[in-house]
Parts: sequence; C-alpha cells; structure tokens
Amino acid sequence: MAAGIADNPVTGPVHVAPPPKRRRIPGWLTGVLWAVGAIAVLATASYLTGNVDLTSSTTTQTALRLALPILLAALGGLWAERAGVVNIGLEGMMILGTWGAAFGSYYGGVWVGLLAAILFGAVGGLLHAIATVTFGVNHIVSGVAINLLGLGVAKYLAHLVFQPMSGNPRQSPVVPKFDTYSATGITSWLADLESEQRVVVSDVAGILRGLLTQVAPLTMIAILLVPISYLILWRTRFGLRLRSCGENPTAAESLGVNVYAFKYTAVLISGGLAGMGGASLVLLKDGADYLENQTNGRGYIGLAAMIFGNWRPGGLLGGSALFGYTDGLQLSGRGPAVLALLYAAVLLLVVVVVVQLFRRKWFAAGAAVLAAGLLYAIYYSVDELPRDLTPYAPHFVTLIVLAVASQRLRMPQADGFIYRRGQGT
Repeated sequence: MAAGIADNPVTGPVHVAPPPKRRRIPGWLTGVLWAVGAIAVLATASYLTGNVDLTSSTTTQTALRLALPILLAALGGLWAERAGVVNIGLEGMMILGTWGAAFGSYYGGVWVGLLAAILFGAVGGLLHAIATVTFGVNHIVSGVAINLLGLGVAKYLAHLVFQPMSGNPRQSPVVPKFDTYSATGITSWLADLESEQRVVVSDVAGILRGLLTQVAPLTMIAILLVPISYLILWRTRFGLRLRSCGENPTAAESLGVNVYAFKYTAVLISGGLAGMGGASLVLLKDGADYLENQTNGRGYIGLAAMIFGNWRPGGLLGGSALFGYTDGLQLSGRGPAVLALLYAAVLLLVVVVVVQLFRRKWFAAGAAVLAAGLLYAIYYSVDELPRDLTPYAPHFVTLIVLAVASQRLRMPQADGFIYRRGQGT
C-alpha cells in the first residue's frame, strides 16, 4: 500500500504509513555469495568425481592468466558501450595490442611494451570512433572492419619488422616478460593444506594458492582496473556524463554535455584496454611471444563476458573468471577435468531447480531439470570427452551463458544509436 490518507468511518481521515522498504543486498556482497556458491559446487563435484583438477592451484593459476585478456577486453567493451558505442572491434584492437607489445618490449622492455600495446589499441579505438561518432557508420560494420584491419596491419608489420629478426613473418623474436611474485610464506602453508586432500579445506587452499602464486604486475593492474572503472563511471561527475551519452545523448546535449567528446574519450579508453588485453598474451611469463592471430577470438569472448555481466564491472569480472576457468581447466586437466565440470554443472542446475520451484516458476524449473538430465546423461555415458572437442569448451560455455543471461539483461538505451549533434533541437 502506498503512503497517503485513508478514510476511516469512525475516526475520519487517517494517515497511512508507507510499507517498509525491502533492503537490497549490496552488489559486492552478491558477488561474494556467488563466489562462495561456485567454490562450494566445485568442491562438491571434485569430491564426488575424484577429480582434483577442478580446484587445484595449477588450474586456478592457468585460469587467472587466461582470464586476463578476456577481462581487459570486457572492460574495454564496458567503457565504449556505456557511452553508447558498440565495440565489436575489440578483437582487432587486441591484435594490434599484441604486435605493439612485442615490438615495444623487444626494443624498450616490458613497460614500454605495455605502453605500446595501449597506444596501438587506442589507435584502433580512434578509427572506430571516427567512423561511428563523426561519420555515423553503423557500429557493427565499423567494428568488423576494425577486426579485419587490425589483423591485416599486424600481419604486414610482422612481415616487415619481425621476419628479418626471427626468420618467421608470423612470429616475433623472444621478447622480455613481466617478472612474477609470490606470497611465499602463505603459499607454502596453502600447499600443505592442498596436498592433504581434505574436503572443502584443500579446495579453498588450492584456489587461494593459485591466486597468490607467480602473480605479474600486469595481473594486479588488470584486477585493480575493475573497481577503478566502477568508481569512475558510477561515482564521479565525469562518469555520470559519459553514461548519460549512452542512455540519452539528446538529453545530455541539452544539459551542456559535449557528447562527441565523451564518446571519443570512451572509445579511446576502450581501445587502450583492449590493447592491454593483447599485451597480456605476449608479456606474461607463461605466454607465447607474438604469434599471428594469437587472440583466438578472445575479443569476442570478452564482449560476451561484458554482456553476461549486464554492462557492470563486477558482473563482467565474474563472466571473465568463468570463461578463463573453463579454458584453464581444459588445458590443465584435459578431457577428464572438463567431464567433471559437466557434473558440477549438473549440481548447479539442481540448485537452480530448487530456487525456481521456491519462486513457483514452473517452466524455468522444468527447463533446468531437462538440462540437468541431458548433462548427466552425457557425463554417465562417456569416460572422457573427445580430445578434438575439449579446446572448444570455452566457446560452448559462452553460448550457454549468454542464452541464460539474456533473460535479465538491460543494455544502455542508446547503445549503438547513430547520434547527430543538434538532432533534438
């Protein structure tokens, strides 16, 4: 009942108090609860299947490294789309970043390589901004063109610069990498706990050990960029104006906001972050040197992680962790580990069924039951997934997650909108 005045036949009009507001769970606490729930599901699946790779420190360490380019690409997509520019060109900007990182690192060291990657990615962002903001080109068409252009330019530059040094036009010479650091005292204690194979305790120890072992400065910078992006976009006047360009640019213009300037700034930052994602493929210790097209679709997966995260920094962090974990699991544990992950998915779907039944959403509960039954049938009927199928596990996860997440998404209202200055007057 809303607050107001109601008629009482005995006492006359009386004031009706408003109902108490329901307290919403803070976003950070929601993220913590999701993380705890995911660890609980993985620990249970690891115990029931006997596959320790699900929560091992090796898997976590590999997943963290593989999640970085996806996370940085997702952050790049967030900045652009919050300003109303769809950035399908993240893949091409990442490719430019890989070449810039190798070139800069070879001649000036890792930090110069990182700056060069940001610069090359930002150049790709600038081209996308000129096409979409200034000339009003369709955002998807421009993004596809940037992807093709980035691949072609990197291929030409590698042939021109790297072939005389490495003898291979598709590969750079060996370049310097970032040093890594470990919390030695803590990780040795966690290693003992992990080796004891105690339920839940060893699982948590393995995950924490993987997160604290051989961490590069670039990894710490990338993780810090998540709260920094949130604070800038949601807690500053600059961020409010930028997001207003993605929601209603005409109204923003009427309030004196330079919409073109904010869109250009956002897309330049987007390209720089995508370039950093490319640098993470080249400059991290366990990564390869520059290879032609080594991004392997991570720009698109980053875009999917951003959509999964509902255009929010915390959400895209979870999406990037999911895709990086799936990729890392298939590398460290191969087919048996991915098969055990199917069992974990069955357990998660059982939880979903219970929640949907509690909410009385019968159709959603029935769909979850069917999905759980299908996954369990696959798990029960095969001993190991085909070797040719396992490398595509992250892509399957991308499709499944997007299909589930699409039910609750809310994109910026003017995302992809072709804006012209003065059109609202």
